[in-house]
Amino acid sequence: MNPASVPVHPVAGPGNRPSARTAAALPDLPNLASLAALRAWHEGLTARAAVTRYLGHARSDGQSSRGVIARIRRQIVVCATARQRDDLVPLFTHPAADRTRTAAQVVTALDALRATPIPTPRPADTVGRWLTPRATRALATTGVGTLVELTLFIQRRRRWWQPIPGLGVTGAHAVEAFLMAHPDLTRRAEQLVALNRAEGALLGPWSLQSLPTALDGSRGRFRAPADTCGLAATNDVEAIEAWLALHEAPHTARAYRREAERLLLWGLVERRTPLSSLTTDDAIAYRAFLRRPAPAARWIGPPCPRSSPAWRPFVRGLTARSTAYALAVLRALFAWLVNQHYVVLNPFAGVTVRGGTPRTPFDSGRALTGREWKTVRTIAERLERVGWTDSAAQRLRFVLDFGYATGLRAHELVAATLGDIQTDARGALWLEVTGKGAKPGRVALPPLAREALRRYLKARGLPVARARWHPATTLVGALDAARRAVRYDTQDSPAGDGICATRLRQVLGEFFREAADRAEARNPGLAAKLRHASPHWLRHTHATHALDQGVELIAVRDNLRHASIATTSTYLHGNDARRARQLGTAFRRTAVSGKPMLTSGV
Repeated sequence: MNPASVPVHPVAGPGNRPSARTAAALPDLPNLASLAALRAWHEGLTARAAVTRYLGHARSDGQSSRGVIARIRRQIVVCATARQRDDLVPLFTHPAADRTRTAAQVVTALDALRATPIPTPRPADTVGRWLTPRATRALATTGVGTLVELTLFIQRRRRWWQPIPGLGVTGAHAVEAFLMAHPDLTRRAEQLVALNRAEGALLGPWSLQSLPTALDGSRGRFRAPADTCGLAATNDVEAIEAWLALHEAPHTARAYRREAERLLLWGLVERRTPLSSLTTDDAIAYRAFLRRPAPAARWIGPPCPRSSPAWRPFVRGLTARSTAYALAVLRALFAWLVNQHYVVLNPFAGVTVRGGTPRTPFDSGRALTGREWKTVRTIAERLERVGWTDSAAQRLRFVLDFGYATGLRAHELVAATLGDIQTDARGALWLEVTGKGAKPGRVALPPLAREALRRYLKARGLPVARARWHPATTLVGALDAARRAVRYDTQDSPAGDGICATRLRQVLGEFFREAADRAEARNPGLAAKLRHASPHWLRHTHATHALDQGVELIAVRDNLRHASIATTSTYLHGNDARRARQLGTAFRRTAVSGKPMLTSGV
């Protein structure tokens, strides 16, 4: 059935309305008179005074002033949700008694909504971004996770909603209304499917378990005798899974799986060869492929869920360093397979990448100077003026200060809880962390980190005294976790209000871009630098500033938990500056004879 031809039946009752995210229910912002009444109400006028002053001519008989204000607020909430600015919703849903405290933020939020267009849905978007949580959960039971999958699913049968438990006719009508409001979405989805067929769609990870015998590696060219193999794996996919099971750290296993599956897919699609039949010539060809995956339509695409037909293994070609990392992972994989007597050959042994190994493990350009840090921190203090909510700005400032003061990695920071903070015999506070390679360690909490945590706990409405802390409370909290828990029917708990490392990178990335825009006029060099910044820059900045302030090299090494002090020593930029200054003093000018004149005492 073509969604563009689906009739939309009229519905009645508040529980049967289409999603507020559908285009049929996307009103514009309230008119100027209504916004003026809302601002006056936030500034302290009563609802009756505000409505009488600005909307007396438009109010219907018998309509209460509080009802008018409530209607305006509901309309703004719908507008914010439609523009996917859920961070602004709390400003228009708080109790009336608190309205005067957020008057300035409300004005800023309204300006931000005026400047934010309603986004256009794309085929690769998840359905949860556009449909109600109830519809999203119902569609997930049938494996529909993206809009392109939704459009294809609807076209398969006339009463497409019948096999979906929990959706119903009313929910189906809301979904169809959304698709009818965006006919270009259906057209683009159909084009995408046609392109996939024309280009030869990739085998998705979901189909790797059902490969034919000729490609699954059970008869691989370089397979070792089965009676000498130390694995129970019978094919290449099972062997890879056994190797991944060795790595308990989720981020490590995820990164290794990505590289292994990329190679596996490349061998199947481009070489028609299983993993256990790859040769050194194949490894060399794969090295070139990583730099420029081709054909691009088959291998490169925007980020989207793995279950989507639009998913591709690459977002772009890899840099020399990323290529070197991928080959190092694959060398380790094959070395383990050889050691387990699964294969007899490591095709990636000796395959290197020119320019893939950095001269030092640290690039000094990825740390902020003292003056640059002060500029960034000043910008962070003014985020509410540019549309950030109080809770989002307070969280961002905590992440900056705590990350800068401790040098934690992103995954360490989001995993930390109040229960991980311990006191030693001298009363000093330490944070127990699990670092790279699942190695335990502890990080000192200096006054800056403690004060940042105290302010942030107070802003979250959590107790500041350690005796009243809930051990499972995460240091970095999600925004408005209680409201989301009600909306998505989840259980709210102190341990469940955190965020993931990916979300932390998104939040800091958004801030660094905002900071770059604000610094562009006065400091274009800093702006260009910030557009490449990441959460790990806080760790680099921490180490650089600590050493510049005279902290001992061993102390910084221990706090960063480096395996080698040589890694920590790369942050010693002061030695380079001192060397350049001394040599500059020694060779200041050239004598008449052409020989350099040395300064006495050198």
